[in-house]
Amino acid sequence: MNLSKNTILLLRLVLIPAGLLLITVLIIKAPSFYKLIFVKNEKPAPTVKSFGIIMPGGYAVHGIDVSKHQGNIDWKRVSRMKTNGITISFAFIKATEGITRQDHLYKTNWKQSAQNGLLRGAYHFYYPSRDADKQADNFISMVKLTKGDLPPVIDIEVSNGRSAEKIREGLKTFILRLEKHYKVKPIIYTNINFYSTFLKGNFKDYPLWIAGYFDHDRFHNEFDTPWLIWQHSEKGRVDGIRGNVDFNVFKGSFEELKMMRLK
Repeated sequence: MNLSKNTILLLRLVLIPAGLLLITVLIIKAPSFYKLIFVKNEKPAPTVKSFGIIMPGGYAVHGIDVSKHQGNIDWKRVSRMKTNGITISFAFIKATEGITRQDHLYKTNWKQSAQNGLLRGAYHFYYPSRDADKQADNFISMVKLTKGDLPPVIDIEVSNGRSAEKIREGLKTFILRLEKHYKVKPIIYTNINFYSTFLKGNFKDYPLWIAGYFDHDRFHNEFDTPWLIWQHSEKGRVDGIRGNVDFNVFKGSFEELKMMRLK
């Protein structure tokens, strides 16, 4: 069938805009289509009435840290849970990892944790084998801290075969980038073994968040460096969260924690 030039022109005038409109709609709706096809609707997390761990005594401020591995979190239930007078006061939320990785649940967790009254902070999982400046770019592009947020956190717990000198060199670059951008000293998170092997005696001007899954007495006997936050368990349970979650205590009062927030 032969079409006239006018008919072909008319078809182009109609079909091309229609095609562009369809492509635009598909792009806009892609996230919704993805969720509809690939993401299963999660059932609410089972009710939890106990934290499931022995909480260290002598601390008034308790918090958790989470990432996509906890799945969808019901932050209202998290904020309302109270056991033996203990509530969750703060949450650190994973934002980025390495040069390109970004936690797909970060924005949701970031928004909803604050909406439900928790003090919030964001953290980056740092790789000594990756370019420190590019890792800082990744975090800064994702995390927009504002007044009332806790300082940013660098999670460093792997060496990637690098020497202590190279690890400290890259970490310093990363820290200074964040400090310059957010106008606050970042918090360094690590575990006792990594700290003793690679960091001890360095970065004394920066708040330390240390992981040590011991009872209170053993922890204090094995780690005598001043610290700000102690991650004492990775097996806690919280209402509104499916599965285990890391538990932390802050070394100070709630008022002192609030004083650390960005001004």
